[in-house]
Amino acid sequence: MKTHPLIFVAAVAVLLSACSRPQAPQEPIRSVKLLTVSAATLDARQEYAGEVRARVESRLGFRVGGKLVQRPVELGQRVQAGQLLAQLDANDLALASQAAQAQVSAAQAQRDLAAADLQRFTDLKAQGFVSGAEIERRQAAQQAAEASLRQARALGAVQGNQAAYARLLADGAGVVVAVDAEVGQVVAAGAPVVRIARDGAREVVFAVPEDRVSALQPGQAAQVRLWAAPPAGAAASLSGTVREVAASADPATRTYQVRLTLPAGVAVALGATAHVTLPDADPDTTAIRLPTSALMRSPGSTPGTSVWVFDAASSTVQMRPVELAGADGNHMLVVSGLKPGEEVVAAGVHVLSPGQKVTRFAAARVN
Repeated sequence: MKTHPLIFVAAVAVLLSACSRPQAPQEPIRSVKLLTVSAATLDARQEYAGEVRARVESRLGFRVGGKLVQRPVELGQRVQAGQLLAQLDANDLALASQAAQAQVSAAQAQRDLAAADLQRFTDLKAQGFVSGAEIERRQAAQQAAEASLRQARALGAVQGNQAAYARLLADGAGVVVAVDAEVGQVVAAGAPVVRIARDGAREVVFAVPEDRVSALQPGQAAQVRLWAAPPAGAAASLSGTVREVAASADPATRTYQVRLTLPAGVAVALGATAHVTLPDADPDTTAIRLPTSALMRSPGSTPGTSVWVFDAASSTVQMRPVELAGADGNHMLVVSGLKPGEEVVAAGVHVLSPGQKVTRFAAARVN
């Protein structure tokens, strides 16, 4: 049987088409949300939350240990200089003082006896009954007795002071802001019992991160805003001055403590919450605000942040690295890498590829 040439050619074409690779499907054109960026001047103010404290806070404790039998002051109570704050059981201290006084009396009697012996032997030497060496021994005995008496008197004074240390007195006028011991508790010497905020200057204490502490210097001006309503006749915002910047960071929070002095005569409650506003060193800094959904990590081993920039001429997107300057609410601040008027992809950035064609879903302007 003879095969027709046309049938043979058609069969070969079918076989070749079956062996060739199928064409890859074209990548779909995605619809993306675009944002038109513009630069704006940053709010250069930095605000921190702080607490109002007294400049001087005294943690008072006993110079001796013992059992606490009385604490007439309470938390928040005003005290005056010399007022009794707490008292220890002084029975043992009184007995020790009495024993020291008895030692003084005994040493004084020994001194008087040595002086009488010296006088008697001096008279005997004048009559020629004793030698000069015996007089020297009596003089040495009197000097030793005198030294023992001085030592006993010093110890007696120490024990007398110890008995007086059983009473803890306020060393200045102020307010009790902490109580660290209760009646019946045995406290060690030097352990804090009462903490007093002394009358006088008031300060705001707040913490700043280590990347901001270099911009703070003593004498720098700042504005303070109280969270609660200001006292009657007081302004809503107060002017303060940086008095002290900690030399080392807190080991737990890794922040630096700053103390800000408030104006004299301002009646501010201790422990009140205050917001401190500090001016930035560069008030003319501009940046572009972008939502976090428009940012992605740059590919490769080098860490960084990138965005997708839309090219209207070719309807494609290209990846571009940007530099961030921090956060502003739910937005990030871009200081370099973008120009005002450019369009960037605002969402779905992780499904795009360089040079991919996209269509405009929506356009908006972000400042």
